Amino acid sequence: MVERTLFRTHPLEDRIPALDAAETAGLRIEAEAEVAAVDLRVDLAGPGVDAAARALGARLPTQPNTWTRTHDGQAVWLGPDEWLVTSVAARPHEWEHALIAAVAPYGGAAVDVSAQRTSIRVSGARARELLSFGCALDLRPASFPVGSAAQTTVGLAGVLLLALGADDFRLLVRPSFAGHLADWLLDAALEFRADPTARPTAAAFP
Repeated sequence: MVERTLFRTHPLEDRIPALDAAETAGLRIEAEAEVAAVDLRVDLAGPGVDAAARALGARLPTQPNTWTRTHDGQAVWLGPDEWLVTSVAARPHEWEHALIAAVAPYGGAAVDVSAQRTSIRVSGARARELLSFGCALDLRPASFPVGSAAQTTVGLAGVLLLALGADDFRLLVRPSFAGHLADWLLDAALEFRADPTARPTAAAFP
């Protein structure tokens, strides 16, 4: 029997060349490397929240629709007792086990959801304008400042949208919708190209 090794590929592997080619002065769209992600549940009124803070190296955000930095990732508010917690250094199952060990004694829970979302980064002076083409939220800095997070839609794809900087956004999308979202962003970005007829030369528009 021949043993076969399976290698994981990025959900946007075939679109990365087109995303790179779409960069203009004032706009960049990139497929980000995958990271470990855990759905964390813990009672804010109990001692579990302090245990989570020790494991994360930072307090969990308590204000709705916000995110905070941890020692090696982000903690994103999803609900009154739920957060998405990422780590760029840990392996998915190790990250899950570390957080389970921290909060389980206090009735908390942690589940590995690393394969549940793919990350697309949109940055540059035109980033807010581009996203506004397909998002119903008011994305002006006064309404969606740095540190904001929202579960919304962009180009009809459900996303978790984070404002990382004044002109820097992370879109977390289901892998099954990642290709559609990347294609929508590429198509919308044509608005900002010097020659709108010069489409990126890659298989991004099957």
